[in-house]
Amino acid sequence: MSAFPTAALVAATGLLLASTRARAQAAEPPVVQVSEEGFTLSSADKAFVLKLRGQLQGDGRFYLADTDRTGTNTFIVRRMRPILEGTLFGFVDFRLMPDFGYGQSIIQDAYIDFRPGEWVRLRAGRFKTPFGLELLQSDMDNPFIERSLTVDLVPNRDEGLELHGEGEGGRWQYSLAVVNGDPDGASTDANIDDSFDLVARVFALPFKGREPSFLQGLGLGIAVTRGLQFGTATNTGLAPFRSTGQQIIFSYLSNADTGETVTAHGLHLRLAPQGHFYWGHFGLLAEYVRSSQEVQARDARARLHHHAWQTAVSWVFGGKASFEGARPTRPFNPKTLEGGALEVAARYHALDLDDASFPRFANPSRSVSHAKGFGVATTFAFNRRVRFALNFHRTNYEGGAPEGDRPPENALLSRFQLTF
Repeated sequence: MSAFPTAALVAATGLLLASTRARAQAAEPPVVQVSEEGFTLSSADKAFVLKLRGQLQGDGRFYLADTDRTGTNTFIVRRMRPILEGTLFGFVDFRLMPDFGYGQSIIQDAYIDFRPGEWVRLRAGRFKTPFGLELLQSDMDNPFIERSLTVDLVPNRDEGLELHGEGEGGRWQYSLAVVNGDPDGASTDANIDDSFDLVARVFALPFKGREPSFLQGLGLGIAVTRGLQFGTATNTGLAPFRSTGQQIIFSYLSNADTGETVTAHGLHLRLAPQGHFYWGHFGLLAEYVRSSQEVQARDARARLHHHAWQTAVSWVFGGKASFEGARPTRPFNPKTLEGGALEVAARYHALDLDDASFPRFANPSRSVSHAKGFGVATTFAFNRRVRFALNFHRTNYEGGAPEGDRPPENALLSRFQLTF
């Protein structure tokens, strides 16, 4: 993967510099801008644009009242992402975003958008699979430090082609994608078989820019994926599921458990109705995800049906709520100690694993059959780019222990965040 973004970066930078030199010779100096949106270098006609941006999140994780907890209290760099974006020739956009969080080095986004118009764009490379509503919301804008249990059933980032666009000023959006095919709750770097996943999503904001005004923040949509996935003993095509505190709570059997390995083997279908509503200080986001996955362990096969859902509400003091995050009415002034916005949010969510998973495909003494929990979050937005957040999440489990149920998880999470 590293060759693609490196080549794209070199090519984009070379073209921008060439365009800048040509226009400089024609007495059209380049435009340089520095603002909270980052650093921007562009030609006078905006046909060539280069943007340098970044994201940084420093987190603390603390597990309370859990005598048998598997989590470790720790401070971590959750995300550290330099971002390079730009436009070439006025109709080709690109984005490169590596991530050095967790002490690792990976490529999150690396794609090119061919953009003849807002109603149709063709994207190629590595990008977020257009499926889960909460996952499509930026990490920097989510009122919660960690996403809900629904993301355990949602594909994350994948490689492929995506046809997408919007119309009527953003009142409707669509995405059609062909991708390698992610396991539930994971990203992939390459195809493990010869098949691909088809992804379709439509989302509408029918009252955007219309009356009644209080419905302008109403958005409704649905997303589906369909594909054939066939794993191997070394690459199963399956991934473990994690709690809000990022602890593994479900995994399929592997060699370490029984001397055999469960693999994806056949049809994989997902369905996700989703929606949000924002009006003034108030915000609401809800989604449901159903994943139907065929698996195999030696001569045993089954189609497993997993479900997850969440409902989250928020209220912003001193600003407005939106899908793009809390927007302070005035930025915080350190001299007068005025301004900024306080966002308070609550969430209830659940994950239900198919009973047929146990004990043939998952170990009931290690993997839970059901998880449900609630979380409360407070976020102080000094401005649109600097935030401090504190969350508490409690998750209760059924199964997942040698005797009875896995102990509840009580996670206290903190975050300092900077974006530009």
